[in-house]
Amino acid sequence: MHEGLNNLKKTVFYEILNMAGRVFIAVRYSDNVFVGNRGFTNDERENGIVLVFNQRMSFVWDDSGISVTLVFGTSPEKCFIPAEDIMVVYSPELKAQFVVAQQPFDTEKQAKDGEKTPSQDVGDAPEDSKVIRVDFKKKKERTPKGIK
Repeated sequence: MHEGLNNLKKTVFYEILNMAGRVFIAVRYSDNVFVGNRGFTNDERENGIVLVFNQRMSFVWDDSGISVTLVFGTSPEKCFIPAEDIMVVYSPELKAQFVVAQQPFDTEKQAKDGEKTPSQDVGDAPEDSKVIRVDFKKKKERTPKGIK
């Protein structure tokens, strides 16, 4: 599944690059992402980093990700961006974007492990979770306007 999704990211990346001449990617923080000696700032660790590629740049996107030397300010930094850590591929010029959820939800793996899938009851969610419980069984009777 991840390999197919990574190939789709790559395809979208190159299509946008060919159409617009440049492409932006939003990359999440991961120990697998290497941004030279610069590393990630505290803000980038929380929110990710946006990188810009254009047709004149020399980079290689192989099966594992993108290898490139990027310039931050005046400092060139050797970088490696694993494909699975690319969350968004987009182009402001084309007003187009391809977004991938930060944590892909693997329902097959969870079903094998005996865990609940998203379609199962959320009634067991911990009290401090951000899950909103909705009871669709109770229905309020409403009288249409103008009818008494």
